[in-house]
Amino acid sequence: MIKLTWQYIPLRNDISFLQIKQSEVNEIPFYLYFFYVHVYSAIFVLLAGFTQFSNYILEKKKSIHKNIGKFYVFIVLFLSAPSGLYIGVFANGGFYSKVSFVTLSILWFYFTFKGFTSIKNKNLKDHKAFMLRSFALTFSAVTLRLWKVVFVYLFQPSPMDLYQIIAWIGWIPNLLIIEYYLYNQSKK
Repeated sequence: MIKLTWQYIPLRNDISFLQIKQSEVNEIPFYLYFFYVHVYSAIFVLLAGFTQFSNYILEKKKSIHKNIGKFYVFIVLFLSAPSGLYIGVFANGGFYSKVSFVTLSILWFYFTFKGFTSIKNKNLKDHKAFMLRSFALTFSAVTLRLWKVVFVYLFQPSPMDLYQIIAWIGWIPNLLIIEYYLYNQSKK
């Protein structure tokens, strides 16, 4: 993910993914701004999110967990999810892809917000559940790209068909896995 993000430095509007988004870059106000906010903020959210599941940090360095958690929440709520929502409206793959990316952004915002408000209300169980859901959606940045490689390798679908497929499987399996995990934890 860092390598993918790095390719957008220095800021240009004609590289990598943006090569196929030239009509949006040239015709949609603020598209490029929101795209770069999303790309650059998402890498920090991924890195911050991974630290939150360290038992060592959770048990021995609670202030680190708390501060990195605040950073994660701030970035998701004020940068990554809103910019994802904006660019999701213009997603490749037509209506179904757009619905997926917009839904993903709304759920990402909601789960992160609920995770934050839960810990403020000292509800540790809900905090953990909502933050796991939030990070499952954060991690869709990775799984979407993995599924893309798998589908291109196995099926060679047309680019727009591929977008319609990975738009959904990039995040729904992640969320289902977390829900299954939370369900099993509730049985213990």
